[in-house]
Amino acid sequence: MKSILLILLFFSVLAACNQASKSDESNETGSEMAKATTEAKPEKIIMFFGNSITAGYGVSTDEAFPARVQAILDSLEYPYKVVNAGLSGETSAGGLNRIDWVLRTVPDIFVLELGGNDGLRGLKLSETKKNLSAIIEKVEAVNPEAKIVLAGMEVPPNLGQDYTAEFKRLYQELAEVHDVVFIPFILEGIGGEEGLNQSDGIHPNVEGHQKVAQTVWGYLSPLITKSTSGEGI
Repeated sequence: MKSILLILLFFSVLAACNQASKSDESNETGSEMAKATTEAKPEKIIMFFGNSITAGYGVSTDEAFPARVQAILDSLEYPYKVVNAGLSGETSAGGLNRIDWVLRTVPDIFVLELGGNDGLRGLKLSETKKNLSAIIEKVEAVNPEAKIVLAGMEVPPNLGQDYTAEFKRLYQELAEVHDVVFIPFILEGIGGEEGLNQSDGIHPNVEGHQKVAQTVWGYLSPLITKSTSGEGI
């Protein structure tokens, strides 16, 4: 009888130990999950909205300048995700038509690169200016805290000096009216450089896109925060 009681006592202690072990494991797992949840940081969105320059016409998506900006962000471990919303052939009017759909993804930083095709087609620049202004206003409406960057473009003088000058000036005026970050010429140091462009002389090649990324990063970097809470780096 005594031996039976000892056996029962042994199994009771063993069961209690197993239960305690499971409880400890559960607590450890819960702690690890809580820690992972705490450490996980939601990504902020940088949206590039433009035409073939942004879309990366003639190069792969991974070689286009938005992807190169993503590579910089990743190397610095910044919690940002780049969204390439470029569309080859896009005009400012086309961009305005599709911006509501694109803004279903709400950006924290919005880079607007449009208008080049308007200029190449000799479109009325008052309409270009109006369309770009409306796009900026729509971004501000979905996220009043969004940081907006306007990328300027230039066109060749074949449509006359007045048109060329007005085209260049409209970007500066828009940047001042809306108080946004302004890149005077996104193809600075690339336009007209044979070694940095494709055979059409308009679209950057792979090396050209790397240079565009460096130019854009110079304007983006002051807007970037390491913390998704908006605290400084």
